[in-house]
Amino acid sequence: MTVDAMRRVGQLFVACVVLGIGVALLLLAALGSDGYSTMVNGISLSTGLPFVVVNCAVGVVLVGMAWARRTRPGLGTIVQPVVVGLTISGVLAVVDRPHDVVARLALMVAAMPVLAFGVAGYLGSGAGAGPTEAAALAWDPPVPFRWSYSIIQGGGALVGWLLGAAVGPGTLLVIFALGPAVDLITRRLPVTRFIR
Repeated sequence: MTVDAMRRVGQLFVACVVLGIGVALLLLAALGSDGYSTMVNGISLSTGLPFVVVNCAVGVVLVGMAWARRTRPGLGTIVQPVVVGLTISGVLAVVDRPHDVVARLALMVAAMPVLAFGVAGYLGSGAGAGPTEAAALAWDPPVPFRWSYSIIQGGGALVGWLLGAAVGPGTLLVIFALGPAVDLITRRLPVTRFIR
């Protein structure tokens, strides 16, 4: 393995941990999750299937759709959900959920830059994208990632909400701010540029 390949794999793992911390902060805030999770939760609630089963099925569908549009899966396609999931579980196991609304709002706001750096960093490794990001990248071009990501997140939140999942200000923040924030970071930090 070359030095560049080792750097990319290291960047993939570190960025996935950062992304997992961001998702955990959003979950601890309990003010609405990202659109993808909202969709998975809604499908799970309406079908009675376990969240993990629905998560895998939806992930396969989105990655398959992206692959059909020539966004090929890679190491990151597998590493991202596993490392992010383990990180979320670890953070939630050791950090207590605050009950104070101000603390929850602070967590929600703090989650956004952490999420943005995590997504930008792991995509910048060029090792392949997880389901949500792969689906957004598959439509760039013609739709720039900053908007295609918002569309995917918004569509997921709408489906989840229609199926009975809760949404909140955190959901709206992810829909409208995360894609543009990731795009801004990738333009400012060369190490996070998408390598496709």
